[in-house]
Amino acid sequence: MITVGLCYLLFTGIDFNEMIAIIKRDCNFSWIALALIISVFSHVIRAVRWKIQLDALDCRVSLWYLTLSVFGMYAVNLVFPRLGEIWRSGYVAHRSNKPFATIFGSLLCERVADTLTVLTLTFITFLLATPAIMAFLQKYPEVYEGIQRLITSPLVWGAVIILLGIVIYFLKSNSQNAIMVKIRSIIRELWQGFAVIAKMPHKFQWLFLDIALWGCYFLQLYICFYAFPFSRELLADNGIIVALVCFVLSSIAMAIPSNGGIGPWQIAVIFGLTIYMPTGLTQSATEMFRMNATAFSNLVMGAQTLMFILLGIFTFAMIALSKKQPVNGTLSK
Repeated sequence: MITVGLCYLLFTGIDFNEMIAIIKRDCNFSWIALALIISVFSHVIRAVRWKIQLDALDCRVSLWYLTLSVFGMYAVNLVFPRLGEIWRSGYVAHRSNKPFATIFGSLLCERVADTLTVLTLTFITFLLATPAIMAFLQKYPEVYEGIQRLITSPLVWGAVIILLGIVIYFLKSNSQNAIMVKIRSIIRELWQGFAVIAKMPHKFQWLFLDIALWGCYFLQLYICFYAFPFSRELLADNGIIVALVCFVLSSIAMAIPSNGGIGPWQIAVIFGLTIYMPTGLTQSATEMFRMNATAFSNLVMGAQTLMFILLGIFTFAMIALSKKQPVNGTLSK
């Protein structure tokens, strides 16, 4: 429903024929293809990074199947938002005969690391882009007010405090009730998987892979800027910061539980591009810029979504053809 609502807002008042005409006329698809190749590499890097954590948990899973689990995760998220992570953990737990909670805990740790990376990039980017962002907020004060309301919302902070309180209660409770014992066991298994990063070997290799992963994510979006004349001009006029702003905003938008990021991702990218829209444009030129931004964001997301679908089909075909039972705790083709 979130995806439907955001897509409705995204496409309201959009001339689809004009958008498609812009894509056909202006887009150099070679850059889009290159970005998709980099995207596939990023998924493999994510699998390699996760393998370091799983090895430290004595969960010996081949890189081939971990890569398939990442491909499958993105495909599942297209249909069931956020359930891809659960499917990925369940698949690896089943194939390795390890507790689901432990595997899922390691994945949560991975996601926390991603969140910290995004926060760091956000802080750095907003420092570098402060003049452009402040100029935009002065022009559209309602945007600033909306962000301020979200950050200061007592509902958001109240939910965080309540969640932490529930976790602490279950951990400290001495009740021998079967349900309470099971919940404490699950939380401990989650923590075991989550905390493995503190004691695992190859921490520097893991950190290097984290940097490489997010470097790939940024590079695939940056390369897409060369696919359209208007986005190439934005890079020429403003430098790499315009791509970095769009990247950070779109990364934050991916936290919204939509199908594969469809909807919030495009809105975030359009917002980022609009921050750097040239001043002094006529009404018609402004509308054309926004149409170009809409065409850019929808094409990039559409190409990414198509790739997820194809990789998902490939993944589930490989899973169907693979052996169902692990051999000596490991996986084989």
